[in-house]
Amino acid sequence: MAPGDASAFSAAALAAFLFLSSQAAASETTVIAEAHYLMADGDTLAQAEDTVLQRAKRRAVEEAGVYLESTFLDVEKATGSGSAQASSLEIRTIAAAVTKTEILELLRSFENDRPSFYVRIRAVVDLDHLQEAIRRWHSEQQFADHFRRLQKENSRLKAEIRELKTTPRGVHTITLTPPGPANISEEAQQLVEEAIITPHLQQKLDLTSQAVVLAPQAAEPLIVRGQTYLQLVSTTYSKNAKPSTYSQYIDNARMDFDRALQIDPQNTWALLGQGDVNTWLQRIDEAARSYQQALALNPFFDTARHRLITLYTTQARKLATLKRWAEALDLLDALLDTHHMPDSWILDHKEAYLLRSHIYKKLRRPTEAIADLTAVLRGDPTDVPTLLARASLYRKQLRGHMAKDDFERACALGSTEACRQLP
Repeated sequence: MAPGDASAFSAAALAAFLFLSSQAAASETTVIAEAHYLMADGDTLAQAEDTVLQRAKRRAVEEAGVYLESTFLDVEKATGSGSAQASSLEIRTIAAAVTKTEILELLRSFENDRPSFYVRIRAVVDLDHLQEAIRRWHSEQQFADHFRRLQKENSRLKAEIRELKTTPRGVHTITLTPPGPANISEEAQQLVEEAIITPHLQQKLDLTSQAVVLAPQAAEPLIVRGQTYLQLVSTTYSKNAKPSTYSQYIDNARMDFDRALQIDPQNTWALLGQGDVNTWLQRIDEAARSYQQALALNPFFDTARHRLITLYTTQARKLATLKRWAEALDLLDALLDTHHMPDSWILDHKEAYLLRSHIYKKLRRPTEAIADLTAVLRGDPTDVPTLLARASLYRKQLRGHMAKDDFERACALGSTEACRQLP
């Protein structure tokens, strides 16, 4: 199939899918799936049955994903030597996508003297969650290259700071020959791209400053320069320097992001930078507002979501250290309870869940503490410390059977402490 034909097919399939979706009463599909599982040495019967069921659910999600993949994502790119087709789907969660499961057949047998399990299920898969995974994947790819380039510079920042300290401080005068009007945007964009990949911070600042002069109504040069100033803040702070040493960097970053937002009020990266500046200035409410505005414009902007999670969790931890339990709970509730939490985001919120569980235990509210630990285990069933913590709470509530299940699972995962708790 030629690249043009593939694109046409993709567009037609997408249009048909969107039309059918708008006519459907609910965005769900029913899938028949089956799975096998050979019981491992450390498994209990309950664990083995749960594992084979989870495998069947995963198979159901994958089959539903193939259906979506053929209609929602079909991209073909032409290259110098030919063409390459990219069709992919990232499924981050099974439990959130499978809304209903009916076991049609469950069989036990023996294979090489070990119990073998077979299950066939009818699963109702929520396509909205699968579409969400696709959209989030697209959004992450858009920013991944830029973010990785920025992260790679961290190892070189120490040498850069030393060089900046030896450079005479003062006003840098930039002499430019005005280019022709038709070349301004192209040249400014080239300077920004060079600034993004250069490891030399002073050169990065000079390049972006030139781009700002060439394109005064462009937001991107200001954003990259603001990010560079914040890198300088982070590195200087890591040296246990006084705030006066890096306060000018913060102020310069603030002015760049504010100006970028005047040019483009809906620029999510400028809002992210504004939130980062306010975080450094300990303006928690203002920082949270900037991150929330970025997420309102792009709900799949995970960088802003991670910033918001870190901001609230860090502040709540400080309040918990001061035993200001109610204020800490208010922050964590705002982070965790504003909407239904997809399982794909649970691990990103893990520290917040564990902190809230700790506070609930301090307040003698074990039921809520167990609920938060259960949420963490939904995201990572192999988290041994969380299994032990939940087992301890179950035991205190005299729910011995459930405590035993958690201790057995933790023991199978290699916890000697859990094994000692078993009869």
